[in-house]
Amino acid sequence: MRLCKTLIPPNMLAMQKFSLYPPFRLATVTLALTLFACTPKYDWREVRGTNTPFMVMMPAKPATYARPVNLDGLQVTMTMMAAEVDDVTFAVGSAELPDAANAPAALNAMKIALVKNIDGTIKSAKSSVLAQSPGTVGSQIDIEAIGAPGGNTGGQPRLLVARFVAIDKRIYQAVVVGREKAVTRDAVDTFLTSFKLN
Repeated sequence: MRLCKTLIPPNMLAMQKFSLYPPFRLATVTLALTLFACTPKYDWREVRGTNTPFMVMMPAKPATYARPVNLDGLQVTMTMMAAEVDDVTFAVGSAELPDAANAPAALNAMKIALVKNIDGTIKSAKSSVLAQSPGTVGSQIDIEAIGAPGGNTGGQPRLLVARFVAIDKRIYQAVVVGREKAVTRDAVDTFLTSFKLN
């Protein structure tokens, strides 16, 4: 969660010494600045996939849509749930494959496509094996990539933090992408740690 910091100009405390700036007015201004600094830009809420078994915390009310995608020659319909705050997008995509054997290639194709979308380079990647229920094994890939400036980034590089998961025939991507300086670690942690498969 975002930490709240009181933003009081350093010279404001010095104003207490002068009668031109009465203490009650100083208190009013300080309170106003504190409230402004503490206004949450994230309105976290728990949401669940409509026809997909997952839950996640979203920072705003998400929109949901479905579209066909090509995952390295495999045509599937991906359902996306996404919310945007300050030009940072938080999204979860899911799709069902015709065969669980296609999962490794599908995860890799999603990873490549997202990094390519930001004209990026992967900074870190980690793969792991997931044990869901007895007899059900899945895989997970976590990446962080830096991309070229583009869109509404104001010349700043873009940051992509993503998790790709495959369980049996179902695949998922949980993604945070936006201007590098606008993507906070607290928000990324809240989003990714809350992403659970039911």
